Amino acid sequence: MGRYTREDVVKQIKEENVKFIRLQFTDMLGTIKNVEIPVSQLEKALDNKMMFDGSSIEGFVRIEESDMHLYPDIDTFVIFPWTSEKGKVARFICDIYNTDGTPFEGDPRYNLKRNLKKMEELGFDAFNIGAEPEFFLFKLDEKGYPSLELNDQGGYFDLAPTDLGENCRRDIVLELEEMGFEIEASHHEVAPGQHEIDFKYSDAVKHADDIQTFKLVVKTIARKHNLHATFMPKPLFGVSGSGMHINMSLFRNGENAFYDQTGDMELSDTAYQFIAGVMKHSLGFTAVTNPTVNSYKRLVPGYEAPSYVAWSGSNRSPLLRIPKSRGISTRVEARSVDPSANPYLALATLLAAGLDGIENKQTPPAPVDRNIYVMSKEEREEAGILDLPTNLYDALEGLKKDEIIANSLGEHLFEHFIEAKEIEWDMFRTQVHPWEREQYITSY
Repeated sequence: MGRYTREDVVKQIKEENVKFIRLQFTDMLGTIKNVEIPVSQLEKALDNKMMFDGSSIEGFVRIEESDMHLYPDIDTFVIFPWTSEKGKVARFICDIYNTDGTPFEGDPRYNLKRNLKKMEELGFDAFNIGAEPEFFLFKLDEKGYPSLELNDQGGYFDLAPTDLGENCRRDIVLELEEMGFEIEASHHEVAPGQHEIDFKYSDAVKHADDIQTFKLVVKTIARKHNLHATFMPKPLFGVSGSGMHINMSLFRNGENAFYDQTGDMELSDTAYQFIAGVMKHSLGFTAVTNPTVNSYKRLVPGYEAPSYVAWSGSNRSPLLRIPKSRGISTRVEARSVDPSANPYLALATLLAAGLDGIENKQTPPAPVDRNIYVMSKEEREEAGILDLPTNLYDALEGLKKDEIIANSLGEHLFEHFIEAKEIEWDMFRTQVHPWEREQYITSY
């Protein structure tokens, strides 16, 4: 049973003086889009009769097949608390449908649901996710544009007065809680100006929705503090980048399928097979979990982000870590993912990788419990540790070669994603960057 009925929504909209409704969805690149309607159009929207032009959205359709329908998910209804008392704004997250009533294959949210059906066919009830998105806060300049001036010089878990972002972060938490988020932790991260707010785990579709809502709230409230919040993976050289660690667990019959009290490390065979699958397909899904040119400036040794394909129960340098909690909290943490990723696509590829490991009863290599950053290339090769891709081009080549990951995206998303990202790489590759001029203009 859902959180809301249609009658609940209509009643709340009247009581709260909501004047506008945002019909929100996510494009292929992870950007939030919305069609805003006056409340007078609510019934039409709830009858799934609102249309929009899909040809103008990245990764959707060509101009000759542009009409698409928005189907609001009633359970995603929320009123934005920061909007005016004179007329508030509410939103629904929508699924995208074709005019013939079939789900649109280029809709990232539908694509995640499609992958979850495969999970259910293998006998699992839920794919539970806990994400840890990090972000930086920069001051706005006098024209309201983002500067590169940080608003604090804090470090990991610092308090005011060093952490001047504390008030902004606290306001973000209060707004999120008012919208129904259960916040578990909020703290300053390693780099100056860097922050993290963790919220309660949930099933994959809801959590991907929550990640998108979280980003919107963070950016909106930061601006009220004259700050710009960015989820860019590596905005500054020489400090840690922003990750979005993804904690994953599969449930069967209401119980955590990764937990086995009698297993090695209290992990089940299912957990080990899932780990093996994620490691096997890591070179294939990295283009999706780290989808920008900038993502690969973060995946370098020495800044806490993983550069190598390995797993461990304690070590924080590998791709996968198994946090200490057991029982219902047993989980696998993927540490490579960054917050520029489209969460629907990232979760779909991670799930597909893990399920392939389960379906084929794969066995992971031995865990690596030493600091991989200080291992030589020869030592890594001897231990069978592969390097993650070091740039977007190599990651795209890995994606093209991985049939399981390509299938997890579906033909439409796979082709459009490759096309868009190859254009992005080519624009970067042919651009002349300030570093090059600094290095070469007087030397040659």
